[in-house]
Amino acid sequence: MPFRLPWTAASRAAASAPEESLADALASVRRLEMAPGRLVTDVLAGGFRSSFRGGGLEFSDVREYVEGDDPRSVDWNVTARMGRPFVKRFVEERERTLVFVQDLGACMQAGLGAWSVRQLGARVAACLCRMAIDNHDRVGLFAGVAGDERLVPPKKGPGHVLRVLRDVVEAPLRPSRANLPAMLAAVGGRLRRRAVVFVLSDFAGTAPIASLSTIARRHDVVCVRLLARELVAPPRALFDVIDPRGGRAATIDFTAEPVRAAWAARVAVWRRARAEEIARAGADGFDVVAPEKADADAIGQPLARFFRRRSLQGATR
Repeated sequence: MPFRLPWTAASRAAASAPEESLADALASVRRLEMAPGRLVTDVLAGGFRSSFRGGGLEFSDVREYVEGDDPRSVDWNVTARMGRPFVKRFVEERERTLVFVQDLGACMQAGLGAWSVRQLGARVAACLCRMAIDNHDRVGLFAGVAGDERLVPPKKGPGHVLRVLRDVVEAPLRPSRANLPAMLAAVGGRLRRRAVVFVLSDFAGTAPIASLSTIARRHDVVCVRLLARELVAPPRALFDVIDPRGGRAATIDFTAEPVRAAWAARVAVWRRARAEEIARAGADGFDVVAPEKADADAIGQPLARFFRRRSLQGATR
């Protein structure tokens, strides 16, 4: 049987309605901020700034040419108008552009822990949006499933960032499966400037993500793999589950040790294969596992480890 996420019949009925409000997701981030020694504004924000650099250089003004200037920087329009050579001056662009690519397929409803996969991704996005506001970064969103997506263009400002985050938290899920290759190809074609692209998805299935390497050549792509609790620690119980894409039903006996061992082995193979595919494409990524009980550290710790690793690597992409 191909790899599938357990998804209960009860959760399918609720897939079209928001699981929570924006206030719920922000409350989780505030709990992380108030935890002693693990402040988002200190530990995570510092790692965020050192992990991602700005988009390069942007035009500032012009000045007269002096001996030793690079002839390639001559502004020929101003030179012709003034009758003497002028060169362009550039300044380093410090601001970043963050774009969330959000999977809104039915499988994002999965989750037998404290949070569903969708809620897990909302909390990761809330942390990143919190840091983007402090750094005056532009934030955008590309959300949906293949053929039914919408782009919120990247802009700055707390009001715009909160609007993006509200969509991440409350936009209704679709009954179909997200086609990540098509979504990444679409967003890559619509982004005109270099961006840090966070892909929020469970990355379920084994089909290759063909467009990942293409978008990673132009943008800094981070694949955030959102793992339901049952992937790593399924409850010892008997479950009736439904595939939300095709409606096929099955019963899984997680009380049986051979079943648990086979499940763990299959999940390990899938996680390793996806990690290798992401690395080959030139993208980066990390996993976030839904906790058994609501715990903000389940979001903060994977982010901190990721930022720490990026900082040690130099993050020169």
